[in-house]
Amino acid sequence: MPPLSVAFDSGPLHGSKTGIGFAVEAMHAHLSRRDDLRVRPYVLSFRAALAADTTRLPLPARAAHLAWARCDHPSVDHWLGDADVVHGTNYVVPPSHLPRIVSVYDCWFFEQPELAGADVRRAGAVLRRAIERGAVVHTSSHATETVVRRMFPGVAVRTVHLGPLEPAPVCSTAPVPELLGTPYVLAIGTIERRKNLPTLVRAFGRLAALHPDVRLVLAGSEGDDTAAVRAAIDKLDGDARRRVLMTGRVDEAVRGWLQQYAAVLAYPSLDEGFGFPLLDAMRAGVPIVASTAGSIPEVAGKAALLCDRHDVTALAEAMSTALTDTHTRSRLIAAGNARWQEFSWQRCADELVDLYRLVAAGRLDDLR
Repeated sequence: MPPLSVAFDSGPLHGSKTGIGFAVEAMHAHLSRRDDLRVRPYVLSFRAALAADTTRLPLPARAAHLAWARCDHPSVDHWLGDADVVHGTNYVVPPSHLPRIVSVYDCWFFEQPELAGADVRRAGAVLRRAIERGAVVHTSSHATETVVRRMFPGVAVRTVHLGPLEPAPVCSTAPVPELLGTPYVLAIGTIERRKNLPTLVRAFGRLAALHPDVRLVLAGSEGDDTAAVRAAIDKLDGDARRRVLMTGRVDEAVRGWLQQYAAVLAYPSLDEGFGFPLLDAMRAGVPIVASTAGSIPEVAGKAALLCDRHDVTALAEAMSTALTDTHTRSRLIAAGNARWQEFSWQRCADELVDLYRLVAAGRLDDLR
């Protein structure tokens, strides 16, 4: 059987990587090693510095998205026309006569459009048209697949779980000396509305009153919820307020250090499409407290204490249990150590290739 040729959107590998960037990087790496696949990276960009094997779609992204949300022009067949499948890895797949797959990680922006920025809304409009025009959807969780099927009856969709990220390097010296020897609850990720951090801050206010030595660390770039998070912190009493640390964006070594020494990972998201921080914490031996939203129960299994995403009291009580109950901590750590190993990039690549072949052969009934 000849190798399948897949035009693969490597755009998320350029610039500062978020969770999707790390996912696409790992997918690309494992798919590129295969003998049964020829991966042909492409990027929608005028300016990005590209490797020699990457095809540039020389279109302004904003204008292209505005057009693709309304019609099938400009088509990318001129640049990608000899591929067997086109895989849009980040919610957008361009118009083409070729079979198309688009990766959807969560549907937060569809369900909460008033909270999405202009760029996200444009990408969402392109995604909606692509699905309505027959693009096959790859989801990273069954939770997201369920939402996609509800929103787009008859859609062809398949879940392929992602794998765990490689452990972040750990600083040899403490990058945040004030945290040495101090128990802290860690939340890591961009400060965006979907992460539900104001609720976490309010829950920490209740926790802080019972545990005077515990701190809360919010590690991540500023985003669309920074003002709300700061407002929630300002409403805490003076002692609790002083025990909240917002680090801003951290590099990989600092992230690794924060994960290694955290007492608890807090992940109270309003929605998630997978959740790399969950697997990171399991691998680091850190107990998890999280919400029941989106993919979190599916990925966490028995390795987390779960509660409703809006229940401040339950979140505070779960953090207290994870901090102080020795039996619970041991149980969560053991469950996490077993759980993260159930996810594999090799299996992800295998299942993606199976999906590519089904789509290239037009066997969409197998996906409905």
